[in-house]
This record gives sequence, C-alpha cells and structure tokens, in this order.
Amino acid sequence: MAERELMYREALREAIDEEMGLNPSVFIIGEGIAERGGSYKVTEGLLAKYGPKRVRDTPIAEAGMIGVGVGAAIAGARPIVEILYVDFAMLGMDMIVNQAAKFRLMTGGDGRVPFIMRTQGGTGGGVAAQHSQSLEALFYHIPGLRVVMPSTPADAKGLLKYALRQDDPVMFLEHKHLYMTKGMVPDGEHIVEFGKGDIKRAGTDVTLIAWSNMIPRTLEAAEELARQGISVEVIDPRTLVPLDREMIVNSVLKTRRCVIVQEANRRGGVASDIASIVQEECFYEMDAPVEIVAGMDIPVPFNLTLEKASVPQKDDVVAAVRRSLHLDPFAEAAE
Repeated sequence: MAERELMYREALREAIDEEMGLNPSVFIIGEGIAERGGSYKVTEGLLAKYGPKRVRDTPIAEAGMIGVGVGAAIAGARPIVEILYVDFAMLGMDMIVNQAAKFRLMTGGDGRVPFIMRTQGGTGGGVAAQHSQSLEALFYHIPGLRVVMPSTPADAKGLLKYALRQDDPVMFLEHKHLYMTKGMVPDGEHIVEFGKGDIKRAGTDVTLIAWSNMIPRTLEAAEELARQGISVEVIDPRTLVPLDREMIVNSVLKTRRCVIVQEANRRGGVASDIASIVQEECFYEMDAPVEIVAGMDIPVPFNLTLEKASVPQKDDVVAAVRRSLHLDPFAEAAE
C-alpha cells in the first residue's frame, strides 16, 4: 500500500476531514478551533470547508461544551469536543462520568453516545502543573468509556476514524510533544481497530510496554540497549480501553521479562494495572519481577529542568531494563 509522510496533527486533521465528508452528523466544537484552526492547528481549514454550523468556536466553558457534546451525541449527532488541555476536562467530569459513560446501561442497552473528547496532555514546554498532567488513569477507571492514546501519525488517523464510527464515548488523548512529529501514513481508507496493539520494535530479551509520548522515548532506549547487546520488544497498546491483553501476555511469555513505562505519576496509574495483569497471567514463566518506570508523585513543576526530572527519560528506561536482566542488581529504581 502506498504511503505518505504526515505530521501527527495533519493525520488527525485528515481523519476529521474524511469523516466529516462522509457523515454530515459529525461536527466539531472547541476553543479557537474554527477561525484560528486550533492551538495545535489540527482543525486548520475545516471552517472554510464545512462552515460555522459544523466547525464552531465556543466560549471558555469546558463544562458547557462537554455537556453540549454529550447531549448532541445522545440526540443522534457525532460530536468532536476539543478540550485544549486534559486538565480542563475536570470541569466536565459529571457529564463524562455520570452521563456519557452510564447512558447505554441506564437505557437497557438502547441508548448510544457517539461522543469524542479530543484533548492533549503530558509535560513539555514548562506550562506548569495545571497544563501538564497525564490523566488517562481517571478515564481508564470508568466503565463505559473508551480510552485512546496514539503515538504515531498513522495510529492517530486510523484510531480517530474508527472512533468516529463507534457508538460509545471515546476519550481521545493526544500529547503536546507529538503534534509536530512525522511518520508514514497509508493512503486511502486507513482504520485502526480499538483493542489491537502494535509491536513497534520486535525483540527477545525484555518486553517494554508504553503509550503516547513514551513510545518515542522507549524506542530511543531500545536503540541504546541494542548497542549493549540487549534485544528489547516495544509494545504499544494504542488503546488502553479496550486493552490488547493477548498481545501483552504473548510478548511477556516470549521474553520472560517486562518493563512498563508511563509518563503519568506512578500512584494509581495504568502501569500498575497492566503489571497486575502480567503477574496474573505470566508469573510462573517470568525470570524477573515487573518493573514500572513512571513520573514522580508530585505536581508537574514549572521549571524546565525540574519538569524533565519529574518524568521518565531514556536513561531511566535503560536502567530499568538492565535491572530486569540482573545486569545492575543494586541500581535503585527512580522514585
């Protein structure tokens, strides 16, 4: 299949454009997403093509726009609500957690909520504690929500197109550092199904599980480890809900070791839940305990040096893999 190189943000725009062209019930609302094209230029050009009824700026009122989106989805539309920072989604959590996530159950399975919240999170640029969080664990914990965290342009496009054809609420979580990254995207109809992870790098010695912006970091670590003679398999679940447990378990059974990397702070994180799955399914076949590399349990610092120190870096991943292989048995895990 032919491919083109696109930026992550271009791949997202292409997915929205294609689905808006196919389905007149798809519309997008958010702060500055119309005339300005969004803070990350994902929606640039869509206003001119589809008009202000389907590409609409909103006031700075996250609870209001999320409420409008959930209501419109229940009424039969397919809204995309863009929230500038995932931190701001907290203002609409009642609509997300108590309305969108519960509506199918409370209608005996008859109700549908094809609602997508697109937002970005994570560290980078020193935008401080209220604009830098990785909050996927909050949504991961809520039954009824789908949680998507693409790491490449191809995955971003394919997963967003798939999301726009589903009847359940989707938390589509992007990362501010990924918008300008480039990658090859297949031409034509490109769909990535939920619950199907991807092996970003094959290996035999250790399984590395990561998502979103931690994928580029783990791939850098894998390159460094390869120079040391260590073969690392890098696994990207792509969607946390549903989670591709089979892919994870099969990889760990092959390598017999597992390191999980998340940018979010460790306490109560997704990595801990995946670690419990690995322990339950693979314990008797493993040659080392599961290692978790995660952010510190602190608010993200404003200072750039401290911000960098608060989340996993390449060297932290390399050290965790070496501990798993008992190459540095006395090395301390990052706090």
